[in-house]
Amino acid sequence: MRAAALHWLCVTEAGAKARGVAAMAEDYRRGALALDCGARLASRLPVPGRPPRPELVPPLAVKHRSMGTPEGRAAMIHALAHIEFNAINLALDAIWRFPGMPAAYYEDWLKVAAEEALHFSLLAAHLETLGHAYGDFPAHNSLWDMAQKTAGDVLARIALVPRTMEARGLDASPAVRAKLAQAGDLKAAEILDIILRDEIGHVAIGNRWFGFLCTERGIDPLQTYADLAARYKAPPLRGPFNVEARRAAGFSEAELAALRG
Repeated sequence: MRAAALHWLCVTEAGAKARGVAAMAEDYRRGALALDCGARLASRLPVPGRPPRPELVPPLAVKHRSMGTPEGRAAMIHALAHIEFNAINLALDAIWRFPGMPAAYYEDWLKVAAEEALHFSLLAAHLETLGHAYGDFPAHNSLWDMAQKTAGDVLARIALVPRTMEARGLDASPAVRAKLAQAGDLKAAEILDIILRDEIGHVAIGNRWFGFLCTERGIDPLQTYADLAARYKAPPLRGPFNVEARRAAGFSEAELAALRG
């Protein structure tokens, strides 16, 4: 299963990657894929595989477009699709890159990968109804940039990707959904409802494995998170925060208090 994750991570065509990940999850569910937790794998292809488009630009170079226009709504759906494409890659990378974790760790991230593939497929299909395709707008790569920074330590990866970068999506989702609904794009709003529901579970998986690793290493979660955020220059977290969703995703009251502070 971990070798299959690496294979699909290296696939460049976005739709093929999403379909392949869905098939891989089904193969594992029905017992057609084994799992070797200890295997040390290496990639002979670029990681991650990505299509030639969208053009990747710095975050500040991504133009803001009004969602009051069809073009602006398409640009927003494209940005969300790009996040979900990166999220597929992040889940696959968490599976193949880090050996020696319990089997449940790899099974959790396979579930995440399959759900991110569904999210991407839903958004890409909706984008087509707006006259565009994935790749039509520039995008930034900050999610994968943090994955590269944390490639050497599973603790840092879990702390700063699902629990930081992806948790920011819990905060941003309600406002984006409201704007899309207000603009009359109820289908997009429905897709965001699905994504928020699933992303709470994904962040919860990050919280579960962060807690596991902190316990295993005998370290304090709050201090460890602060140290890792500083060491890897994680983006500062700014409100408003979706406290209800973060609580549902397993952030402790002490963590929520520190966030608000």
